[in-house]
Amino acid sequence: MGIYSLLLFASALVFVLLVVSLDAGRVHAWVFGVQMLWQTFWHLLIQYREYYLQEPVSIRLFLAVSSLMLLTQRLTSLSMDLQEKRVRPSPLPLVGYVLNFTTLLGGPLCSYSRFASLMTGIGVDPPPDPARAVFFKLTQVFGMELVRCLLVRLLNTYDPSDLSPVWGAARVLALGAALRIQYYSHWRCSECLNNAAGLGFWPRSAGDPPGWSGLCDGDFWTVEASSRMSQFARRWNATTASWLRRLVYARCRRFPLLGTFGFSLWWHGCHLGHFVGMLTWAATVKADRHTHGLLQPKLSATGRKAYTCLSWINTQINVACIVTAVELRSVSGLRLLSTTYIGLVPLFNILLLFILFNHNTV
Repeated sequence: MGIYSLLLFASALVFVLLVVSLDAGRVHAWVFGVQMLWQTFWHLLIQYREYYLQEPVSIRLFLAVSSLMLLTQRLTSLSMDLQEKRVRPSPLPLVGYVLNFTTLLGGPLCSYSRFASLMTGIGVDPPPDPARAVFFKLTQVFGMELVRCLLVRLLNTYDPSDLSPVWGAARVLALGAALRIQYYSHWRCSECLNNAAGLGFWPRSAGDPPGWSGLCDGDFWTVEASSRMSQFARRWNATTASWLRRLVYARCRRFPLLGTFGFSLWWHGCHLGHFVGMLTWAATVKADRHTHGLLQPKLSATGRKAYTCLSWINTQINVACIVTAVELRSVSGLRLLSTTYIGLVPLFNILLLFILFNHNTV
């Protein structure tokens, strides 16, 4: 990151000063406001240089802002713990948690209580050797990257002059799959880095035995098997989804779903593709909840299986369109979706949402 690493040190310094100078009940509001303003400033600077000045942005700045977003998760999570009186951190573990580089490079979010308990007990009850788990996860990364390379090669052979609906739909689905696999590979590499540092050996959920999957943002097979948009939203980037539920959804009295995706849009940087993708995601999740609640009780066992299959296909198409819009960020992604019939599927879901709303109000 070079000189841009000062972005992170500045945030960490301001956070520590706020924690030691303010009452625990007031820390969260100040941390949230200061950190989001600081992060938004750098997001706007990147957009100004990209779109207005039309000049290339340093990859180091992109990496620093990406780490700054992860640091925002960590600081606001800890400030909520302080507000709710869940923890009483001492200075040294606090600084160690804030500046823990293994989760700043690629996540996932680790709670302060988990981190502190591991650091205090690592000499008494150290976790087992993670070498086997790291090697197994790296082999998964190799397999996913191989599939992604094949998809990219398939996309490179696509003829843009071929306007047939089948090829257009295949292109969007392949692009969406390649972009998602890139995320899965990144999350697995982050897991390997954290596991090698001794982080992540605890139960993934209550009742599970401890293992090296305690710090995980998403497993390929689990996430891709989601047959509903709301299910996919909970499983995709799992630690970020949990953080958003706690930070926004649980605290928002009116329109919590829209507020959660709206804040996610702000946190990601408010690019045009982010705006379209996040609002479409919110609408498709809402439509999924209404459709599931309306149809599921009325279907037979065979009908439920057929509904699950159709819902899975609908989820895959919606996710491919959303990821394409979000990752390409600019008008190019929206132009790609507008040239294929597959881009109409999210619009159909949004139309269905309005129909269900009218049905409920009649």
